[in-house]
Amino acid sequence: MDKKVDKTFTEDFEYTHKNPYHDKLSEYEGFVLRDHEAEANRGKWNSEVFKRDAELALEIGSGYGHFMLEFSENNPEINYVGLDYRFKRSYALAKKLSRHPHQNFRYLRAKGERVEYMFDDSELDKIFYFFPDPWPKARHNKKRLFQKPFLERAYKVLKPGGYFFIKTDHDGYGEWMKEVIENQDLFTLEFSSTDLWNEAPEHFLASFKTKFEKIFLGQGVNIKAFVLRSNKPS
Repeated sequence: MDKKVDKTFTEDFEYTHKNPYHDKLSEYEGFVLRDHEAEANRGKWNSEVFKRDAELALEIGSGYGHFMLEFSENNPEINYVGLDYRFKRSYALAKKLSRHPHQNFRYLRAKGERVEYMFDDSELDKIFYFFPDPWPKARHNKKRLFQKPFLERAYKVLKPGGYFFIKTDHDGYGEWMKEVIENQDLFTLEFSSTDLWNEAPEHFLASFKTKFEKIFLGQGVNIKAFVLRSNKPS
C-alpha cells in the first residue's frame, strides 16, 4: 500500500491551478489560508495565529463543514483548523464560516498530505478524518490518503497521547484502514466499530452526523469508525 510516496508529501511540492475560486477565497483572508500560506504558520498556530494557549484540532476533509461548524460552536475553547482541497466547496464553506458566532477557527484550502509542513512536531492535540474519498476502484486505491506515509506524518504532528478520530461509510476503505492500523506501532487502537450507531451510540463519534453520514445512514449503510491514540513518548 505504501511502496511509492506521493510527491505531494515532499518539501519541494508546489500547488498549481487556475481555478477562479482560488482568488475568490481571498474575500475571507481573515480566516482562510490558501495553498502554502498555511505552512508559514508551522509551530506558531497557538502563539501567533490564535494568540491563545488551547487545544489545537485539525479536521482533514471538512467538506460542507457540518462538523466544523457544530464542533467550533460547541467547543469555543478549542483552536480549530479545518482543511479541504475542493475549490467551490471551500468557498461555500468560507461564506458560512464568515457568519459563525465564534471565530475560534481557521480554514485551509490545502492538501492533507502536507500536514507535516503545516504543523510542527507535537503541535496538534487531535485530528479528525471523516468520510474521505474512498477511491473504490482497485487501480485508484493508491490515491487513498490513509496509508503508512500519512500515518507517520500524523504521528509526527500529534502530541504524545494525541488522538486521531476516523469515520468512513465505505466497507473496502474500512478494511483497508484496519489493515494499515494492524501493521503499525505508532498508534494504539482504542476504539473500533463496523456499525457505529448500533454498536456504540453513546460514543463521541456518534454524537454528531455529517451531511454525508445522514445520507449513508438513510441508505442503511453501516458507519465504520476508529479512534487511534499516539504512542509517542512524553
